[in-house]
Amino acid sequence: MMKFTLFWTLMNLPATLAFNPNYRKELISPPYLAYLKSDYLPCSGALVHPLWVITSAHCNLPKLRVVLGASNPGDLNERYLQVVGYEKMIHHPYFTVNSIEYDLMLIKLKREVHLNDYVQLVNLPHRDVPDNAVCTVSTWAYNLCDTYNDPNSMQKVNITVVPKTQCQDTYRSYPIRESMLCLGIVPGRRLPCKEVTAAPAVCNGTLHGILAFADGCVLRADVGIYTRIFTYMSWIQNIIQNN
Repeated sequence: MMKFTLFWTLMNLPATLAFNPNYRKELISPPYLAYLKSDYLPCSGALVHPLWVITSAHCNLPKLRVVLGASNPGDLNERYLQVVGYEKMIHHPYFTVNSIEYDLMLIKLKREVHLNDYVQLVNLPHRDVPDNAVCTVSTWAYNLCDTYNDPNSMQKVNITVVPKTQCQDTYRSYPIRESMLCLGIVPGRRLPCKEVTAAPAVCNGTLHGILAFADGCVLRADVGIYTRIFTYMSWIQNIIQNN
């Protein structure tokens, strides 16, 4: 089964390996994917409510603008963009900068976004995701010859949920908690690249992970550690309902 999964994943990689500087719209962004543009490094996020985006708490986002409907974030002339300011950012109260646990943040937008074919909500989980489930991880990649400009290539990769014991073998110096989710190929190949952090992992139409840490390149199927969304559903629902 592991050999089949590895083969299947590798067969799905070619579209994610082409960092094309002339990329236009060959690969359309998932409609829930948000580009979190700031005066520091950008992050990815996922739209879970017309007023709320979820991302990683490790994201540092001064002067944030939330961009939805974008395939190439550097092209402000894309037809279906929605650019929205934010009202507040709410980190998980137990998050600290020296840990990858509790790495979750909710961003309340200044106004409700308009939902259409290019901007849609992603489902939140009602049950946990099983090991070996297939998920899609999406974010933007940089042209390695021009990493000072905005990332210009939307990328997706289909990878599987890695069992906790195998993930722990990959990341021996990090305790893998029940609140964490690992996705990728075992062992991770750790190929160099530059990609936008906090990539969401969506399994069968449901958001199950937000990237917290990766030693390597998740878009090339290296194993990454994600915040397990199901673990935090009570906190997420409480924040949305009371803010």
